[in-house]
Amino acid sequence: MRSGLNTATRVTAPRRALVEMIAARRGHFTAADLIADAEARNVKVGRATVFRTLDLLAEQGSLERLDLPSGEHAYVACAPREHHHHVVCRRCARSVEVADQGLQAVVQQIGAKSGYVIESHRLELYGLCPECQADEAK
Repeated sequence: MRSGLNTATRVTAPRRALVEMIAARRGHFTAADLIADAEARNVKVGRATVFRTLDLLAEQGSLERLDLPSGEHAYVACAPREHHHHVVCRRCARSVEVADQGLQAVVQQIGAKSGYVIESHRLELYGLCPECQADEAK
């Protein structure tokens, strides 16, 4: 994850603590996970601050929101760069960034055929990571 909040954002102690907790995480996490982390670390942070900070970090490209198969929303820290997608393990929550792999061309074709100007898209793939596959094979 990038250093966190940009200079136009007021960096408060709770926000700084949230950025540190996010940077320490592996895999996806929910707002509830961050609230529980803050309570466990005795960090005073309100729910509104958690949600506003998540929104700010997502706007800046330091986080991406994932829509999980369960209907929950989760977040994953990622490096802002060329367009990419995520593969998420449904069991252990590990995630991997993957390059576009030609989907942008498909999106352009869909735009041309539908008449829409496609402004953005998001693709999340879910399955079992190699470690969880090995565990299930035992």
